[in-house]
Amino acid sequence: MSTSPPAPSAPSDAAGRATPRAVADAYVETLADLDPLHGTNLGIRPGVADLPDLSPAGHQAVAAAQRATLAELDAVEAAAGGPGALPSIERRAGRLLRERLTATLAQHDAGEQLRDVSNLFSPVHHLRSVFLMMPTETPDDWAVIGRRLANVPAALAGYTESLTEGVRRGLTAAPRQVTTVAGQLDTWLTADWYREFAAGGPEGQRDELAAAAGRATEALDTLRRFLRESYLPESEGTPDGVGTERYLAGARRWTGSDLDLDDAYAFGWAEYHRLAEEMRTVAAEVLPGESPLAAMHHLEREGEAVEGVDAIRDWLQNLMAEAIEALDGKHVDLAPPVRRVEAMIAPPGSAAAPYYTRPSLDFARPGRTWLPTMGATRFPLWQLVSTWYHEGVPGHHLQLAQWVHVQDRLSRYQVSVGSVSATTEGWALYAERLMDELGFLTDPGHRLGYLSAQMLRAVRVIIDIGMHTGRRVPAGESFHPGEVWTPELGAEFFAVNTGCDPAYTESELTRYLGMPGQAISYKLGERAWLEGRAAARAAAGDAFDAKSWHMAALSLGSLGLDDLATELAALR
Repeated sequence: MSTSPPAPSAPSDAAGRATPRAVADAYVETLADLDPLHGTNLGIRPGVADLPDLSPAGHQAVAAAQRATLAELDAVEAAAGGPGALPSIERRAGRLLRERLTATLAQHDAGEQLRDVSNLFSPVHHLRSVFLMMPTETPDDWAVIGRRLANVPAALAGYTESLTEGVRRGLTAAPRQVTTVAGQLDTWLTADWYREFAAGGPEGQRDELAAAAGRATEALDTLRRFLRESYLPESEGTPDGVGTERYLAGARRWTGSDLDLDDAYAFGWAEYHRLAEEMRTVAAEVLPGESPLAAMHHLEREGEAVEGVDAIRDWLQNLMAEAIEALDGKHVDLAPPVRRVEAMIAPPGSAAAPYYTRPSLDFARPGRTWLPTMGATRFPLWQLVSTWYHEGVPGHHLQLAQWVHVQDRLSRYQVSVGSVSATTEGWALYAERLMDELGFLTDPGHRLGYLSAQMLRAVRVIIDIGMHTGRRVPAGESFHPGEVWTPELGAEFFAVNTGCDPAYTESELTRYLGMPGQAISYKLGERAWLEGRAAARAAAGDAFDAKSWHMAALSLGSLGLDDLATELAALR
């Protein structure tokens, strides 16, 4: 069984007093006890088979711990003479902790945890994905898995209790989210996912594992019936869009900033027009005389592709290995454990978008990229190249594994549960652009794939803000000028500008509507990374060293958008 990395010593000042980093790290330990999924993901609770209490009482316990942590942070900062009197490393740690907990508590107080139904990152998804994070090397590892499988029914019952309480309070998810998640559960149950996973255990433990997996499967079926037969009728009439107030709260959760939505919406349109012009130029290299959409469809049908699920996993693994060899020592410096990353195939019933899971804090479990196949066996490559620069190296893996590598200089909180999507997704989108700048996307098809990925993120800003807050398409636009955004308009706009197939479009649209504010974190985060780099380069002049700046930036740990560009600009 894997061993837990040693807990970091609690940082203290010269007088031995507690610091914001110590408060933050103590909160990580508390959270890992209250929500063992975090402990598993971080690799700091080996052998623990518990699952979180997803009932209203469980959510209240987490909120109470967050309020107690904020009170302790208040006391520590006051004793130091205020945040401004602290060293920069402590000031950043305290500011992040305060902002993250305040944003989370605002959503708790609004009851968001009582209507948490979406096709990505919802509790039911976490209760499956945690098993893919657990060690499976020894019989002891599988014994822990068996005990955790046996705890799935109670966790799903707590989740159902929270959704029922949400119904009682008039807080429900939209029908689109409910039917989508129920459909995902259809896929999981058809694939018999828990039993299939348990079948990988040692022969002598398979009967016990199968029994526990069977009970987990029955509980999943019970949840599916609850969603369709009880919850869905209660959710009828709940709109897809959440309105401006809820949207701003969600956007703060994902970006770490109180956004100016007018500015963000205008920025999305400006990026849309810039990218549309560039895509027209590159599309002419792929298919002369045709539109970007026609060129993308051509690449999807006739372009370079890999046949077979195993083959595409190997191809993605090789692409990341090639990127590591090309970048290390020249554009970035990669510590040995950061050089290890694995390409994986996502389990059936996942949302359509590829994703990344971080390494454990001791690197015993490496960082992993995940490709949902959506049932496909042929995989066009024109979009996958820049996507795997985003998910792997120099994108998510480089940043998040580097955080783990420098955790002793920061805090566990800053490199793990304190993450802000705008910082991580912003870096990953910036990483795609960086690879273009460095000349890795000279193939016209690969470059059109990169630009289409950038366009997808610009479209997200427009339709996410538009659908949730009821904005209109600007009067001067050629696409339905003056009309109020609806999911139907959003789907049409997405399809004509990204070249994605209908299944992917539907999955993405459902994701945006179920996670208000998450979709805009990519482009707004990238903007902050670019602004920070431009300011640092202007200040340093000819002395600016891109590799040094990148490594310093990647070693800052998590920051919200309120701080990111400023902190990046100050790096030398």
